[in-house]
Amino acid sequence: MKRIILSTALALSTLAAVPAHSGGSVSFEITPKNAEEETAIRVGLAFYAIAKAIESDAAVIQNGNGNAAGIGQFGDGNFGVIEQQGDGHDASLVQNGSGNAYGVFQFGEGGSSHVVQNGDGGAGLLFEVSWR
Repeated sequence: MKRIILSTALALSTLAAVPAHSGGSVSFEITPKNAEEETAIRVGLAFYAIAKAIESDAAVIQNGNGNAAGIGQFGDGNFGVIEQQGDGHDASLVQNGSGNAYGVFQFGEGGSSHVVQNGDGGAGLLFEVSWR
């Protein structure tokens, strides 16, 4: 967890050094290394689903213009979500297997994230902040 916080702080600190006219993105993925971390991700996604009133196994939430997203699930008991805040994002999430949980969260403008989750019982999160 300390590495995640440190790498996030370092990545965000570089944003101040980037000229406003250049585009780019900062992203980080969280993948569990043990059962406790996997449970924490699943619980976090469950709370997120409750807060957003998601009642299905897959959801796309978009606020902005020109966004595109898709989720493909091939198996049983998967949960996937893509949330995009801002304009011009594209994202996809493909879950092959059963009992997987994954969340893709994009903010800013012009982000592009594509995740394929293979196997059974996996979990993860991807966060991306993009600018043009």
